[in-house]
Amino acid sequence: MTISGARFLPGIELSRILYVEAVEPILREAFPGLRHAAARVGSGSEVLGFDTPRSADHEWGPRLDLFLTSADHARHAESIRRALAERLPKQVRGWPTHFQESDDPTDPVGRMRLTDGPVNHRVSVHDTDEWRAGQLGRLGLGILVTLGTADAEPSVRDWLSAPQQRLAEATGGDVFHDDLGALTALRRRLAWYPEQVWRYLLACQWQRIAHEEAFVGRCAEVGDELGSAVVAARLVRDLMRLCLLLERTYAPYSKWLGSAFSRLPVAESLAPALRGALAATDHPTREAHLCDAYETVAALHNASGLTPPLDPNRRPYHSRPFLVLRADRFARELARTITHPDLRSLPLVGSVDQWSDNTELLNQPGAVRATTLAVG
Repeated sequence: MTISGARFLPGIELSRILYVEAVEPILREAFPGLRHAAARVGSGSEVLGFDTPRSADHEWGPRLDLFLTSADHARHAESIRRALAERLPKQVRGWPTHFQESDDPTDPVGRMRLTDGPVNHRVSVHDTDEWRAGQLGRLGLGILVTLGTADAEPSVRDWLSAPQQRLAEATGGDVFHDDLGALTALRRRLAWYPEQVWRYLLACQWQRIAHEEAFVGRCAEVGDELGSAVVAARLVRDLMRLCLLLERTYAPYSKWLGSAFSRLPVAESLAPALRGALAATDHPTREAHLCDAYETVAALHNASGLTPPLDPNRRPYHSRPFLVLRADRFARELARTITHPDLRSLPLVGSVDQWSDNTELLNQPGAVRATTLAVG
């Protein structure tokens, strides 16, 4: 049976209701005194706050993440899963708690369906330490959190090996209960990059722009308007990610990049130039819009106070007739403010998702770590 008539609620609110009205009473009765955290974190559009009614077509609904200590997970996890399967209500606010999984191996997802039998629920029961390592790789291992007390400092390589999407998943969503303290402490620790890592990433992002800003004109000069437009689109993406960095906001993956950018204070003034650069059908128009965007982001950089103010105005690219910002000026000035010895020794390559957007790579923490070490 399918769903009809259920009013859409943001997934985070639906998760909260599931915990407060259904899961917590079952835990209290069946596992009295069990210390745990309850949250909705990790993957899912609702964790980033971007879910819509369309999201309900797969792996969206009454979902929850429970976190236990390693000892309690080994002792109780399976019993908790069984108890919830037997005792959860069939619906929460009209949304089924049962997920029917597809028999099609090419479409291995669960979709909400009503059931008369046990509930195939989406309440995940995690070993907190295992989840931390699986979500964040070496960064998760580097942050040793026991009952809310952090007692290790991750290395800069640990931070550079963590994709921003994974950091957004770990710090997004909401925590509904945490008498362990570990999840809350982890999220507090991961709220944003350490200052020196942040400065390094900003320098690397400016350097990415510097590498390609003149190519928009050069492609057009040889009659390659399509190539010019493709480079412009790459620069628009890099400017959006730079703004997210400047505003201390982790950049999500491509599906939600524009949505995340639209929430920034600078978006209203910057978006017309970015849209103009993407819509332009000739180089002069494309270049003018990009230069407007460069100047807006350069002013945002100057307002940050991270370096002495730099001239934010467009200028020729050496002796060639192309107008650019010369973004390398911003990269160099930021690099001069980096005092951490490990970061000072690195080229301006950046974190893993500044040099790769390959999903298969970014979902393998071990491979990401190895390639990050190799790149630097």
